[in-house]
Amino acid sequence: MITEPRIPDPDGFYAALLAAHEGLGEAQSADLNARLVLLLANQCGDQAVLLACIRAAAEDPTTTPETP
Repeated sequence: MITEPRIPDPDGFYAALLAAHEGLGEAQSADLNARLVLLLANQCGDQAVLLACIRAAAEDPTTTPETP
């Protein structure tokens, strides 16, 4: 799994991503994200890498449920 930045224009990519979500409701935005993830996963095409990415994303402390 590659974790070093490889996007030539990360700010431009982020701006395009935000623009794609503009005007969408929460459910529409979630659907867009799901479609984007599946398209990008298909571009990668490597099951082992995709599973490693899922594990890495799930370990992100910002997405871990808080314990009382």
